[in-house]
Amino acid sequence: MIRVLAITPSYEPVTGLTLEEIRMEDYAWIWADFSNPTPEEARKLESYFHFHPLAVEDCLHVLQRPKLDYYDNMQFFVLHALQPDTLQAVEVDVFLAPSFVVSFHQQALPEMDEAWERVLSAAGKGPLGQDGPSFTAYTIMDKLVDQYFPSLFAIEDELAELESQGEKDSVEDLMNQVFALRSRLLRLRRTVVPMRDLLYRIVNSQHMEHHAHHAYFSDIYDHLLKLADMIEADREMTADLRDSYISVNSNRMNTIMKTLTVITTIFMPLTLIAGIYGMNFENMPELGWHYGYFFVLLLMFVLGGGMVLWFMRRGWFK
Repeated sequence: MIRVLAITPSYEPVTGLTLEEIRMEDYAWIWADFSNPTPEEARKLESYFHFHPLAVEDCLHVLQRPKLDYYDNMQFFVLHALQPDTLQAVEVDVFLAPSFVVSFHQQALPEMDEAWERVLSAAGKGPLGQDGPSFTAYTIMDKLVDQYFPSLFAIEDELAELESQGEKDSVEDLMNQVFALRSRLLRLRRTVVPMRDLLYRIVNSQHMEHHAHHAYFSDIYDHLLKLADMIEADREMTADLRDSYISVNSNRMNTIMKTLTVITTIFMPLTLIAGIYGMNFENMPELGWHYGYFFVLLLMFVLGGGMVLWFMRRGWFK
């Protein structure tokens, strides 16, 4: 689908047009949004707009890293949206020129719908002027970045819940949850950090230094800095939780091993006595003694009880 927003020389918005119906010289600027386009619609990037073949190739092929390329009087942005359920990146390509904005994405995105409504509303309430294309590009980036926050906040809520239920679940379950959260944070980081680097380049670009919306792009960059810092803080928190759970598990294992060692130590002399009197040699006077069996049981009981008391005084059962 291709939807077009055209702004007249008097800065009035016009919608419902097709590309074939538009004569660029009749409008101040236009925004053409390619949403989940068909192959025939995608070919218009080259046949209608005559974009550089390398830029068109970046749009049509595998997921590109966020970047900024300069062509003849035009800037080409590769941006990343975020799927909230999988935290996988979705590429959004934006062509920015003084007289048009072209956005291209292979699947429908609610962020782009929000950006469309915002630009349309701004155009309807007041003139965007010649800065309309840059405002549109800023709005697209702003909406994409705003969608990063809910995903990160959801992870932080799970972290807080994980800390509160640390004494209820088993260490194995807690460790699995921690590693799952670290994996999600890593996927989120792979989207946020390249976008942060891209906005840094945009903000410090000579093409943007005197731009009317330079401060707005700086605001997006500040949001990405905040996101990156929050992700790193959450990753450190998961690392601390992981280390804490490993320490707790190791302490439990040490306690179990100490208990088993004490039990084994107590039964070692008792086993020795039972082994000696179980050899059934003929020249063993104790075997013929009438009270020998009861004496050996008493000896084993006293020896075992004495060792238990000694271990308790030593604090081995704490």
